[in-house]
Amino acid sequence: MPAETAPAAFRDSFFREICMSLKKQMNDGLLYVEFGHSADEDKEYEKIIERQRVHCKEMMFDYNSLRPSETKKKNAILKSLLADMGDGIWIESPLHMAYGCNTHMGSNVYANFNLTIVDDMDVYIGNNVMFGPNVTISVTGHPVHGELRRKGTQFSLPVRIGDDVWLGSNVVVLPGVTIGSNVVIGAGSVVTHDIPDNSLAYGVPCRVVREIGDYDLQYYRKGVKVNADFDK
Repeated sequence: MPAETAPAAFRDSFFREICMSLKKQMNDGLLYVEFGHSADEDKEYEKIIERQRVHCKEMMFDYNSLRPSETKKKNAILKSLLADMGDGIWIESPLHMAYGCNTHMGSNVYANFNLTIVDDMDVYIGNNVMFGPNVTISVTGHPVHGELRRKGTQFSLPVRIGDDVWLGSNVVVLPGVTIGSNVVIGAGSVVTHDIPDNSLAYGVPCRVVREIGDYDLQYYRKGVKVNADFDK
């Protein structure tokens, strides 16, 4: 085979294979396209994910249109949409989600304005998690080579966030990342790899700067002690 035809042959072979098992490709974190499949099983799955996506968009429109005082209605929307939802959830509008039904949210979760969750695959959020404004969690990426992107090819990998995590403003969490418990991610960070428990991390790409420990129970920020009358 001439060298110049090899990429095209690979691409055609890839797209023939991807049509065989859409659900498996998605669940295994492999490349897939969401539409245009020939197998009956995949056509049915296309319809399912399209219904889920449209339903989520409708729910997001309703959620973001509610008045701030309509907290019961907001909670009812979240409860009907999310895969799992604990108690004490407070998410400021606007909220943006791709599916909603793939997001698992623990208790005592607070999100400031403009939380975006691209949940084509599972997103797990633990208990006592705080999101600053404009945080993005995305489970989905695309191939580096342009030829493989032309049909909307993508891959999806689950994201996991542990308990007692604070993500600062404008943090971006990329596909496949696991963030441990008792972690702070500094503002503006792009989290490209796993962050272990008890870590302060920030940067682009995000890196662990130091461990969070007993010092941080005495000083709530650098050089400033926790006030004596504070009851934790």
